Amino acid sequence: MDDSLAQRYINYVVDHPWRLLLLSFIVIFMAASGGRFLEFTNDYREFFSEDNPELLAFEDIQNTYSKADNVMFVLAPQNGDVFTKETLAIVEDLTERAWQIPFSSRVDSISNYQHTVAEEDDLIVADLVSDAMSLEQTDLDNIRQVAINEPLLVHRLISTRGHVTAINVTVQLPGKALNEVGIVVAAARLLRDEILVQHPDLKIYLSGLSMMDNSFGEASQNDMKDLVPMMFLVVVIVLGILLRSFTATIATIVVISGAILIGMGSMGWLGWKITPPSASAPTIILTMAVADAVHLLVTFLHNLRHGLGKQAAMKDSLRVNLAPIFITSVTTAIGFLSMNFSDVPPFHDLGNVVAIGVMGAFVLSVTVLPALMMVLPVRILSRQVKRTTVHPMTKLADFVIINRRGLLWGMGALALVLISLLPMNKLDDQFVEYFDETVEFRRDTDFIVANMNGIYDIHYSLQQGESGGISEPAFLAKVELFANWLRSQDRVIHVNSITDTFKRLNKNMHGDDPAYYRLPESRELAAQYLLLYELSLPYGLDLNDQIDIDKSSTRLTVTFENLHTEEVLAIEKKIAAWLEQNMPEIDAVGASATIMFAHIGKRNVQSMLFGTTVALIFISFILMFALRSFRVGLISLAPNLIPAGMAFGIWGLMVGQVGLSLSVVTGMTLGIVVDDTVHFLSKYLRARREKGLDSQEAVRYAFNTVGVALWVTSLVLVAGFVVLGQSHFALNADMGVMTAVTIAIALIMDFLFLPPLLMKLEGNKHA
Repeated sequence: MDDSLAQRYINYVVDHPWRLLLLSFIVIFMAASGGRFLEFTNDYREFFSEDNPELLAFEDIQNTYSKADNVMFVLAPQNGDVFTKETLAIVEDLTERAWQIPFSSRVDSISNYQHTVAEEDDLIVADLVSDAMSLEQTDLDNIRQVAINEPLLVHRLISTRGHVTAINVTVQLPGKALNEVGIVVAAARLLRDEILVQHPDLKIYLSGLSMMDNSFGEASQNDMKDLVPMMFLVVVIVLGILLRSFTATIATIVVISGAILIGMGSMGWLGWKITPPSASAPTIILTMAVADAVHLLVTFLHNLRHGLGKQAAMKDSLRVNLAPIFITSVTTAIGFLSMNFSDVPPFHDLGNVVAIGVMGAFVLSVTVLPALMMVLPVRILSRQVKRTTVHPMTKLADFVIINRRGLLWGMGALALVLISLLPMNKLDDQFVEYFDETVEFRRDTDFIVANMNGIYDIHYSLQQGESGGISEPAFLAKVELFANWLRSQDRVIHVNSITDTFKRLNKNMHGDDPAYYRLPESRELAAQYLLLYELSLPYGLDLNDQIDIDKSSTRLTVTFENLHTEEVLAIEKKIAAWLEQNMPEIDAVGASATIMFAHIGKRNVQSMLFGTTVALIFISFILMFALRSFRVGLISLAPNLIPAGMAFGIWGLMVGQVGLSLSVVTGMTLGIVVDDTVHFLSKYLRARREKGLDSQEAVRYAFNTVGVALWVTSLVLVAGFVVLGQSHFALNADMGVMTAVTIAIALIMDFLFLPPLLMKLEGNKHA
């Protein structure tokens, strides 16, 4: 900005505060009014772009067969035995009542499992359990034997020990309203609670994709409800202690509140939905908005304590800080905008909203903040002047200057050691572990995985190609071969295949002779069995979840134990290779939410590496231009890039798992850590150019003039992201913790590595 233009602006701000406040609050109100259009969405599909290949494959399978969205009730009787009259009666009751859950299209349980037996030449198809309270012990024993030996039931609806059982409700959401999942989950929880009131000795666990979807939404709303007030409290306390000015603290709160309203209001005006990642936007905006205000206020209060009047103190503060906070706001916004390179759309929204909020915070910091300080009373105690006569950064500056050589090599070596630990990080995204153990969905799902079945699965659509072709013996033989091979693999819990139904029907139609538990030998026979069976099935329990309407393809589902991302990708690749080698003539497509999340994590890391590179190039050019020094601009890259590498090294040593959230941290923090570097370098260059100081004295000047503001803003930023780290949603929590660590390291590097680097490379050269 031209110096004369900047000075005219500064004079206007300080001399006409009421006009500026009125205009600013009108703008804030207009932007904030967009908040009425904000909506929450809890659909996990929001994590994937419309052209995501894994999402398209999954939707194609769901469109061919029935939807996979579901709510699963898992019953655990206190006596550890499902096969009692009392428990089976509860299963019957819950199965019947589950049909009343909104949008339910199918309910499966051991009670309504369509068991087939032969009576002479007739095929009898009936519920496995009927009128449980009237059953004799021999009936119960028979039901147990059928259930725990039926491949379609064990590890799917019944445990091998028979100590827990599941009722699976398939839901078909119309997709017309954002609250459909919430309606389903509310009904499921109400039904669970009603059953528990009647049977207090029973435990019921809820899981399934609908429950996961709802947990995403609840995580979003809980974060906004809990973390934003917590962060406000942290900011008030920290600023109150560090600024020692009630008026300055209140003015800062007004600025950050306005920045949040502008950011979230703009989100509403632009029609973006709130998702779990973007729900953290208010906390991040709140945190980022503090930095500009603190830099302005620290200089302003410093001037007051040294005898300047309010207007002169503010004009000087604006003169010194206007350009640096503009540069830091732009670079921070660029860092967050780099999230648009992510393959996860909610991260686009988060980056864009925070970028809007950051720029809004800049505008408010140079308008509302100085105007408020002009119209509000500011008390400066005399004892504060005494306390500030000895600059708190002087000793640190002397220490750095005296030990510059040791610090340069020591901090450089530490950086290299930590960065060398980067390979210890492994890509890992387990969507169940997106939630911590305080979330009901996580606890219930962990119990279900430990006691009955898994939630990680892959659906394969095996296409024979011609109408009615699934009854072809050669095709069925291939499907059976595939199913048996999958069952032999490590980590596989269950394989659901139509061939098990064909084998059971073949045995039934041969007088239940176990020797005929094999696939029918002719296409005509298989087709007749299938037709006879389908005609006997009740409404809602047809085979549309396994066979397409043309009977030209079938769905095979394989369920695994909990798998890490790399394990999912390895298993998918192994299965694809087996299919290519053993079934090349059959078109087999595999897809599921498990596959989708596994691929998105890997793809997101790759896309964000490119996005971060682009952001780095833009930020580097901005710094060189703004600092008017190619040499100093290059020097600034070291403290800007190294902190993220060091933080990921620490993460590799302490945790070692990198998922969706951490893939965006480097680009995001790149813009943030530049802030301290810019402020330090701007003061350093001012000392070199305007005061003619050498590099050592310029470093001392930078410490004395901006050191306090740097550690105050960094402390607030770290506190803010640590608060975000308290989220029960891992995507937000991990991002918050890693960002806090990166910012803390960046401050250390700016204090202990950048000054020695400047003194080494600059020497007595002219700036």
